[in-house]
This record gives sequence, C-alpha cells and structure tokens, in this order.
Amino acid sequence: MKIKTIVLLLVLLLTASLMAACNSPDTEEKEDTTAAEPAAEEETAAEEPTAEEPAADEAKVFKIGILGPFTGPSARTGEEFKVSVEMALEAIDYTIGEYTIEPVWVDSQSDPEKATRAYEEAIVKDGIQAGVLNWHSSVAVAVMEVAAKHKIPHFFGFGATEVVNDKFLEDQATYGYWTSKGWPIPSKLSQNYVTALEDAIAAGVWTPENKTAAVYGEDTDWGRSFGDGIGAQLEEAGWEVVDYQYFPIDQTEFYPLLNKFKDQDVALIAGTSTAPPSLSAFIKQADEVGITSLIVADGLGWVGEWYELTGDSSNYVLDQIPGWTTDESKAFAEAFEAKSGTIPSPSSGGLSYDGMNFFIKVMQTTFDDAGELSSAAVYSTVQDKVWTGELTYTTADGAIVMSNYDFSEPPDPIVGKGFYTFPVLQYMDGDSQTIWPPEFQEVDLQQKP
Repeated sequence: MKIKTIVLLLVLLLTASLMAACNSPDTEEKEDTTAAEPAAEEETAAEEPTAEEPAADEAKVFKIGILGPFTGPSARTGEEFKVSVEMALEAIDYTIGEYTIEPVWVDSQSDPEKATRAYEEAIVKDGIQAGVLNWHSSVAVAVMEVAAKHKIPHFFGFGATEVVNDKFLEDQATYGYWTSKGWPIPSKLSQNYVTALEDAIAAGVWTPENKTAAVYGEDTDWGRSFGDGIGAQLEEAGWEVVDYQYFPIDQTEFYPLLNKFKDQDVALIAGTSTAPPSLSAFIKQADEVGITSLIVADGLGWVGEWYELTGDSSNYVLDQIPGWTTDESKAFAEAFEAKSGTIPSPSSGGLSYDGMNFFIKVMQTTFDDAGELSSAAVYSTVQDKVWTGELTYTTADGAIVMSNYDFSEPPDPIVGKGFYTFPVLQYMDGDSQTIWPPEFQEVDLQQKP
C-alpha cells in the first residue's frame, strides 16, 4: 500500500510540473511568435496580387496576322510586306494604349490551300485577333472563308478579283469580316490602259497597222480577272482580241506561247502576273523571240529591281504603278532601302506600308472609343466608321502612295483622281515615265521599232 501511495504522489507531482512548464512566459511568447508567423505570411500573400496587377495590365497583347507570300514564287513581294509592316509598327513602338501589338507572320506560299491552313493555325494556335494584307486574289477568296468562320476582321487584303466583291456584297453579314481591299477590282484600273492607248491613237502618236490584241496572264483569280476585264474593254473600244492564254503562276518558259503571238501578228499583247520570276521571263523571252507588238505587263514594277530582272527587254513596255511623288514617300523609300538593302516598289512596299498604317489608325480609334482592343471592337470600328467614310487614311495622316483611302463603298477603295488611282507609264532604259492621264503626262507613248 505504501508503495502504491508513493507512486501516486510521484505521478501527481510530475503532472503538476508539466502543467507549470506549459503555462510559463517563455512558452507563451513562443506560441505568440508562432501564431504571428502565419499572419505575416498571410499579409505578404495579400500584398502580392496588388504588386502583380500593373504587370498584368502591361502584358495586354493584341495579335495581328500578316498574310503574305513569304516563300514561293512571289516571295520577293512578301519581303516588302514584312519590311513595311515592321517600319510601321516600329514607328509606334509596337504599342496602342496599354496593348502591345504583336505581328504573326502567316505565309500564304502563293497557294490558296496552304494559305487557308496557315491562317487557321494562326487563329487557333497563335491566337491572332485580326488580319492585315495579302497578295493573291485566289488566296483572298479562300482565306475569307476562314476569317468569316472565326469572325476575325481582316483589313486591306490586296486580292483584287471580283469574286471577293461578289461574296462580300451577297452576304455581308458573313463575309464582311474580309473588311476591305487594298486593290480594287482589275477592271477599275485596267480601263486606264485602254483609254491611254485610244488617246495615243487619236493623237497620232501610235499608229498600229490593225487593232488586234492577245491577252495573257497567270491562271489565277487575279490573272483571269485582269485578262478577261481588259479583253472586254478592248473589244468595247473596237479591238479584236484574237487569243486568251493563261499559264501556271510559276511558269518561266514562254517560247511556244510567244511564237504563237508573233505568228498572230497582233498589235498589242496585254496581261499580268504577280510572280516576278514569271513576268520578267515573259518580257525577256518576248525580246528574244523578236516580238514587236506593244506589251502591257501589268505588275512588272511591283518589285523594285524589275530592271535588274529584265534589262533593256523592258523598253517600251507599259505598266501601271504609282510613284514616289512626295518628299514623304521618297523618305520612306530611302529608309526602306537602308533597313533592308533592297529597293521598294510603290505597289507592294508602299501600299502595304499605307495599309498597315491605316490599320494602326483603326486600332487606335478602337482603343480610344472602346477602351480595349478585341476582334469585335475592331470590327465595330470598321462597320461604324470605315465603311461610312468617317474614318479614312490620307496624306495628312501620312499616306505615301494614294491621296485618300476611302472605303465608303466597301470592299473596294474609292477609285479616281484624289483617291486611289494608278498612272499608266512606259519603261525605257530602266526609267519609267508617265504617258497617262494628261494632267500627269511626262512623255507621249513611244512605238516599238
């Protein structure tokens, strides 16, 4: 019994001692400190989102798909697109408001099917929210389906064919996302050639033995639109069009075709190609074959080094391109060459620069009005301000090629003096001189000997 009593007393004493230790000041301080640590962590955690919020705002990005032939037969044009777009974006430091403007280069490869896949991938994978530019008509016809499907507004596509206009006008609710064209339908500009030729005949400076013509061109929506258009306009003016010949866009061997034209003894050969290797080969081989017909080569001057590609074979050839006519446009051409080492063409480098800058103005207007950049907001600006003619892009804004880009009759720009128009010029020894319209005429048309 005594032993049990002693053990019990020891247990009681030990318990009391432990309780006293737990209630000591040192232990309380440790508990207070330990309890304070999570509070400090919670306070730090609460502060972190506040510190990150400005960074989140700064990270706002608006992605635009730049559609162009960056590889393939028209890669030279794609090079001009890229340099011009970079120059336009560098001028605004790739920034609109609180948004960083990020270009995504979408390579059409001059092929509608490949362009469609690339554009779809740019939307789904890369997250583009708008698109700008494109070169080929056939590509425009195909890609406008993708833009409509995903409701991506695409601005200033160069595809000129009537097919784009027909789809746009027949179902604008669907195809209005292909918002505007950087090049009107071919017939709005090809008529200038016919008028220039008729004026030259009337003035007695060109005296063809007969009014016969042959039409040629790349077998694309653009080539056929231009060829069929100018053919009909020539016939309306009293010409006989004896032949139409269309060929693959990458064709560079034309001797059989040119010998056929020579045997037909036509006074005029008129056509186009968007591929510099193809069109320059056509011109050189026409000279080799001994063609004496007057040649319209619409688009020969779409690359800056057209003379290096053709040499004196381009003498007497007619083309229709704008020029570097202002101090601002000449400054751009010099800056372009300094940046890239290549000479730009007004028709590709110059127009793509204007088109990109017009879209920058659209984005800035959208941000000013809506406080955001999104596909829907940009499309609303196009509908409400671009298509109504309220928002245009002029020389006062910095346009370097045309006086006024006005899309109040979409999808084409307004064509005419003071708006969008090309002079007709004739090449001679690497230079070009305007033969039409009369108010800009530098020389009379010269007949090939």
